[in-house]
Amino acid sequence: MPVEFVDPDGNIIIPKAIRPIIDIEETVLGSKRGAKKQYRYGNLHIREYDSHYTVHMDRVDPRKDPLGHLLADAPEYIAGAAAAAYVGRKVGRAVYEKRKKDGKGARDAAVDALVAGLFAGSSAGKLAFAAANAAKKVK
Repeated sequence: MPVEFVDPDGNIIIPKAIRPIIDIEETVLGSKRGAKKQYRYGNLHIREYDSHYTVHMDRVDPRKDPLGHLLADAPEYIAGAAAAAYVGRKVGRAVYEKRKKDGKGARDAAVDALVAGLFAGSSAGKLAFAAANAAKKVK
């Protein structure tokens, strides 16, 4: 049975027996993807799992340029946030206007609009995130 050294996302897999010899800094920046901890050393992003580490290089260090990192290394988050905001606002506004037209008070119409906008926006955001993430992996 062959040993795999690269995971499906293109990260290098390093056995836990091989300990990093560089002074790495634990970070909350980045998607953990089930890891116990994650670390950064410049553009190097290391995730620690029970039995191994995964390692990849980011194009931009998020500690130095968060927006640049999102644009270059994690555009799926921007796509998801933009879709959530756009769809949530459109649906919320439409529901508010419909409820007001139907005779509901401003407060009740606003609550209905907020709930509808949050549900629609979060669904659209998740869908856009998944689509952008899948497109990123096809490259």
